[in-house]
Amino acid sequence: MTTTHLRYREVRLPRAAENPLALIVRLVRSGLFNPYVVYERDGAFSLAGGSLASVRLGPGARDLSEVEQRFATMPVTGWRAYGWAAFELGAALAGADPGPDAGPDLLHLIVPADEIRTYGDDVLVRCVDPARLDRIVALIDAPPAETIPEPRAPIDLPLADTGNYRAAVAAALVELNGPGPLEKVILSRRVPVPGPVDLITSYALGRRVNTPARSFLLDLGGIRAAGFSPETVVEVTADGHVRTHPLAGTRARTGSPTEDARLRAELLSDPKEIHEHAVSVRLSVEEMTSVCDDTYVSEYMTVEERGTVQHLASRVVGHLRPDLGPWHAFAALFPAVTATGIPKAPAYPLIRALEGRPRGLYAGSVLTCDASGTLDAALVLRSVYERDGECWLQAGAGVVRQSRPEREHEETCEKLRGVSVWRGA
Repeated sequence: MTTTHLRYREVRLPRAAENPLALIVRLVRSGLFNPYVVYERDGAFSLAGGSLASVRLGPGARDLSEVEQRFATMPVTGWRAYGWAAFELGAALAGADPGPDAGPDLLHLIVPADEIRTYGDDVLVRCVDPARLDRIVALIDAPPAETIPEPRAPIDLPLADTGNYRAAVAAALVELNGPGPLEKVILSRRVPVPGPVDLITSYALGRRVNTPARSFLLDLGGIRAAGFSPETVVEVTADGHVRTHPLAGTRARTGSPTEDARLRAELLSDPKEIHEHAVSVRLSVEEMTSVCDDTYVSEYMTVEERGTVQHLASRVVGHLRPDLGPWHAFAALFPAVTATGIPKAPAYPLIRALEGRPRGLYAGSVLTCDASGTLDAALVLRSVYERDGECWLQAGAGVVRQSRPEREHEETCEKLRGVSVWRGA
C-alpha cells in the first residue's frame, strides 16, 4: 500500500531568451543541487536535484522486483526518478557473477526533491520545499551571470593502442571461431584523462557539436559523468508501447560531404557491417518478443549520424503484455545488445577476461521512469567518466568472425574523437 506524505509545489515560468542548455548548465553550476542528474530527450532538458528517496541494487540482485516494490511506496505523488544502471547489472540479472570489484551498487535511482524541466519556451519547476521553490525560481529569473564558454583547445588525448586492444580483439576472434555459441562480442578500451577536468563545460561544449539520441550530466553515487548517448536501450510509454533502437555498424564522419557519402555507401554494402547489424536486430526482436505482443521492425538498416561517426540503425517496436510492466521490458533488453554480445550470457565472462576490469557505467544506462509507467533508458557510450579520483574515456567495437583487429581499433578511435574533454581549474 502506498503511503504519501509529500507533494510537489509547481511553478511554470517563461524561459525568455536563455536557451535550455545554457539554463541547465547555469543551474548545475550554482551548486544548489546535490546529487544531481541532467537528462535530455528530444531537445528537452530535465534537472533532478537532491533525493527524497532512492532505489539501489547491489551485486546480489537477481531480478528487478525490488525496484517495482520500492517505486510502489514512494513518499510523493507524481514522482519521476532519475539515475543509472551499471553494465554489470546485466550479468547479475542473468545469474552470473558480476565480479568482486563491481562496486556496492549496480543500480542507483533517486526521486528528486527539486526538478526543473524545460518545455519549448517554458520551464517547469517542482519542489517539495516552498522555500527551495522560491530560491530556484529567483535563480532562473535572474539575468545569466555567465554563458557557455566559447570552444577552446580541449585536452589532447593519445589514442594509440597502449592497452593491447588489438590483441584482445585477436583473442576474441579465437573464441568466435571456436565451437561455442558466441556470434559477436563488443570489446572496449579505456583512455585515461589527466585531470583536473571540467565536466560541466565538457558537457556543454560537447552537446553543441554532437547529435545524440539522449544526453546526460550527472553526479550520483560516487560517479560523475557527461555523455552523448547514440541510442536508447528501451523506451516504454504509459500505455505500454515499447521501442528499442539498435545501432551497429560504423564508419567515420570526416566533415567532407563527398567523403562522408562515400563512407556511407561503403557502410551500407560492407558484408561484415551488415552481418553485425543483422544479428543485433535479430536478438533485439527475440528479447522484445519475450515481453511484448505484436513485435516488429519498424525501420531497418538506415544510417544515422552521431557526432564523429555514422551507424547502421534500426528500430524494433512492440506492446507490453498486459501482465507485465516497464521494468520487465528493461530487464529483457538490458544491457543493449549493441554493447554486449550475442548471445549475451557467454559474452559477459569473455568481456571481463579480455578487458580486465568492471565496466561500471560504460555500456550501462542512464534512465528516467515515472509514476505513470513510462521508462526511458539511454545507452551510455560517447561519455567521459570520473570515479575515485580517476577520469577516462571508453569506446568499443563489435567483433564478429569477419573482424580485423586493426579496423576495430580504428573504429574505437573514430568514436573517441566524438568526446572532447575540457580542462578544469
